[in-house]
Amino acid sequence: MTDVFGLSHQDISPSNGQTKHEQVVFCSDERSGLYAIIAIYNTALGPALGGTRFYPYESEQAALADVLNLSRAMAYKNALAGLDLGGGKAVIIGDPAADKSEALLRAYGRFVQSLGGRYYTACDVGTYSEDMDVVARECSFVTGRTPEQGGAGDSSILTAFGVFQGMRAAAEHTYGSPSLRGRRVGVEGVGKVGHRLVEHLLADGAEVVLCDVSEQAVERVRARHPEVDVVTDKTELTGADLDVYAPCALGGALDDETVARLRARIVCGGANNQLAHPGVEKELAGRGILYAPDYLVNSGGVIQVADEIGGFDMDRAKAKATQIYDTTLKIFAMAAEDGVPPAVAADRLAERRMSEVGRIRGIWLGH
Repeated sequence: MTDVFGLSHQDISPSNGQTKHEQVVFCSDERSGLYAIIAIYNTALGPALGGTRFYPYESEQAALADVLNLSRAMAYKNALAGLDLGGGKAVIIGDPAADKSEALLRAYGRFVQSLGGRYYTACDVGTYSEDMDVVARECSFVTGRTPEQGGAGDSSILTAFGVFQGMRAAAEHTYGSPSLRGRRVGVEGVGKVGHRLVEHLLADGAEVVLCDVSEQAVERVRARHPEVDVVTDKTELTGADLDVYAPCALGGALDDETVARLRARIVCGGANNQLAHPGVEKELAGRGILYAPDYLVNSGGVIQVADEIGGFDMDRAKAKATQIYDTTLKIFAMAAEDGVPPAVAADRLAERRMSEVGRIRGIWLGH
């Protein structure tokens, strides 16, 4: 078991070097094999919302560090998306292909329910809408359920749509036109979100080059779109002659080596926590590379599942996700005006909303 109180600040801190989480819950059910961590970063805007990641972490410390980073990012993502929701996230430690079961998911649902609505869960890496249906048999605070159960379904639909809106805004800021026609876009990771982003890009006339650790994922895209180019790995992709680099795999894609190798003028992708460490955003800016903050442009998925809480309507959710284009342009304008990287401008805007609305929520209503 991880002794969270015995860990050093460096062991458990999110990548920005701050903790400040409201609540971290360790959940264990030996019979089902469940070992999960739920992290609630901030509920200033409302109950925390964030997906459940099912992943074979190498250690409990690695899982804890990931859930702390992800939950913080969700608070900022929900704030910039204009949602009245705070930030939270959960991780289940294990191999979903081998360890996932009805008993485990239902045990997890009981733990989420025990939080009394402080945290709403949804899908993430390793979990799907069908899994959320199982969790919901023990829990009222679940979104991202299947359409058959009245849910929003696969949240990657609007995640990819939102990333595309953010990329259009980046193209507008860089090239003076929101079209990606004729631009060469490198997509790293063509799983849930990446393969849908490829569809948007090709429909807009972009040239696409991609890579993925899964040959099956690559072949799925090539079977549908034989015109796409494929490279062997991330190193080859990021060193290629690209206009846009779209990281859509796991986090930490933008490290020092990658930034030094990049030839693209824009970075805009669906992966969470793309900056490997604080300061990378300055390296990107120093090289003249425009970075569209990940938690801003990939917020379409949370917009989709958040809409489910009040009764899902895809047209309404898509209309809200379309606003990612305007918000991204606003962030770029703020960054230019303040002389800071877009990631810093995005943080400031999110923090301002959490502070201002959170203060208003403190007005006593008499009950």
